[in-house]
Amino acid sequence: MGELVITSSAFEHEASIPSLYTCDGDDINPPLKIEGIPKQTESLVIIFDDPDAPKGTWVHWVVFNIEVTNYIEEDSVPGEQGLNDFKKHNYGGPCPPLGIHRYFFKVYALDTTLELNKSATKEDVEMAMEGHVIAMGELIGLYEKMGLYEK
Repeated sequence: MGELVITSSAFEHEASIPSLYTCDGDDINPPLKIEGIPKQTESLVIIFDDPDAPKGTWVHWVVFNIEVTNYIEEDSVPGEQGLNDFKKHNYGGPCPPLGIHRYFFKVYALDTTLELNKSATKEDVEMAMEGHVIAMGELIGLYEKMGLYEK
């Protein structure tokens, strides 16, 4: 499997995600740059989740059937949005209840497009991607929710 390089002009790998992209700010997705996309790629998938959530991994954003591109714009809907753990079809920014959490922007290059509907969850997308992932990469950001007096 190939490796994608995922970066953002908003934050470095394993550094703090600016509050603009969280529940403390405008709650919009950050810009993402994707490098190393194989020529045979038919579509991209983004899964954004928090493995440090108290009750297990919390899914913040699921986007599939993204047209092949090297850049995901800030505050955009780059493809079909599945259902996140907020029970919404949109980006839900970091909003940890306590402490610093890690947030994973995982990008997958697929050799197909996915036949899924809007109610698709992360699990549905992962099952549909099985056998079709030709490259993958991730960008990890950190966030700790602001206290009442820090805003």
